[in-house]
Amino acid sequence: MKYLKVIAFTHKQIELKELGKLVICQDNLAKKLQDAKVHFQIPEIFYLATCNRVEFIMATDLEVDKDFARKFIGFMEIGLCSHFLETFIQGASIYEEKEALTHLLRTSCSMESLVVGEKEILAQIRKAYETCRAANLTGDYLRMVMNRVVKAAKEVYTDTNISRNPISVVSLAYRKLRELALTPNSRILIIGAGETNKNISKYLQKHKYSNFAVFNRTKSKAEELAAELKGKAFDLAELANYHEGFDVIITCTSATDPIITKTIYQSLLNGETGRKTIVDLAVPNDTAAEVVEQFPINYIEVHTLNELSKSNLQERYQELAHAEKIIAQNVNDFIPVLKQRRIEIAMREVPEKIKEIRKRADSVFADEIQSMDGQSREVLEKIINYMEKKYISVPMIMAKEIMLNDN
Repeated sequence: MKYLKVIAFTHKQIELKELGKLVICQDNLAKKLQDAKVHFQIPEIFYLATCNRVEFIMATDLEVDKDFARKFIGFMEIGLCSHFLETFIQGASIYEEKEALTHLLRTSCSMESLVVGEKEILAQIRKAYETCRAANLTGDYLRMVMNRVVKAAKEVYTDTNISRNPISVVSLAYRKLRELALTPNSRILIIGAGETNKNISKYLQKHKYSNFAVFNRTKSKAEELAAELKGKAFDLAELANYHEGFDVIITCTSATDPIITKTIYQSLLNGETGRKTIVDLAVPNDTAAEVVEQFPINYIEVHTLNELSKSNLQERYQELAHAEKIIAQNVNDFIPVLKQRRIEIAMREVPEKIKEIRKRADSVFADEIQSMDGQSREVLEKIINYMEKKYISVPMIMAKEIMLNDN
């Protein structure tokens, strides 16, 4: 495994807002990597970029250290000034051999991510590898590494609870809503058009909810979100005069005082008496205490969701020990598999070498063979063919036995 090297720039040593400076435009990616591959004589390489990491994975016998990383990043012409380049180099993590494979496996299992248990990273790694494979930047060695990366990640996600429970407040809120079995045509009021409400709206839209009214202090932002949801947009001040009814209110604003007062809530009800649902993701809450106390409401609020999020995150971290064992086992299992593959590749030349020897023998002993009668030559041909086949298999069998004894 001595050829596996990784240069990694991640959120652990570098601020997220700065990592974007290392991202290579997809239009130039293949060309830049191909040029670097030739310049540094790197047999195989692929590049990974996500919101919290930029990594270069290589198969090479070159010494990869921070000095090499400095030259490599400089050659890539990403456009960094010398100050930023040095900052990134000092924050780089460099892995090789078993450490490199362990790092890749941990990364694919989200154990190196900002949020442990988020599965998106595996798909991102696979896509990054496939992009570089299609550009002929990788070969058999990194193919085997990637097969092991995918295998280990699938085992971790299947055999542990590391990704089972959602931990983002938005996904937890949506799960709570789903438990209420609302119909797709439920009337949904969205108060606030910030990122939180945009995100939960995407969940709702994805699952075919379609009846939205969006309220926001800046009406243009309400119109943007309403356009995405194919709903109606209103200025927040119009909330007090809204009489079209509702089944669900989703609210998240930066207001310091309650938006949904008792008076406004009664007005919104417009005479309806059934149980309604309020999802309040604001800090402090947008819903006045008396609304929750005096009306029949399914109340989903941010404090409870935060506590559940912390609990789920703690459960995920408790699964890390199990995941670490799976990764360690995969690393150990990969070593003999890699050795066997390298032997197989080396043994590919054996048949051709034996055929060359036979051809040379036919030339050296041509006179003797010609002096033999037809039946004798036929027997000799059978003997040579038999020996040729056996000799081709012998080196492979012996090599496998040596490898097994070594292990």
